[in-house]
Amino acid sequence: MLGFGAMVGAHAAPSPLAQAIADGKHIFIHDTFGGRGTTCESCHKAAGMGPTVTPNGHKFPSLSNAAAIFPRYSPRAGKVITIEDQIRGCVAGGLGGKPPAYGSKTMRSLVAYLTSLSQGKPIDMGGKPK
Repeated sequence: MLGFGAMVGAHAAPSPLAQAIADGKHIFIHDTFGGRGTTCESCHKAAGMGPTVTPNGHKFPSLSNAAAIFPRYSPRAGKVITIEDQIRGCVAGGLGGKPPAYGSKTMRSLVAYLTSLSQGKPIDMGGKPK
């Protein structure tokens, strides 16, 4: 699992970090956050690793470098935002759901998962999604 110490032995429990990443991926793929019935993967295909074009032509980037480009300035928000701010905005706006609270287990798991997708990518604060 990307070198995060997922398993020490054949029957060992995952490390806390590996478990947070796995939990975040599960949330990303399955949680609707009480919204319109869509999930993060509804817009960001292949568990966030693939670009997506919706039936109405809206394009969503891969999230393969998401954690590496935050913090970044958001013209829409008119301020510098963090990856947590972006997650909350996507859940509220894109999914029509209740965003996870800052510091919550759900937020930490989503951040751990998205950060795992950026493993090995150069830091490019303010850069573009790839």
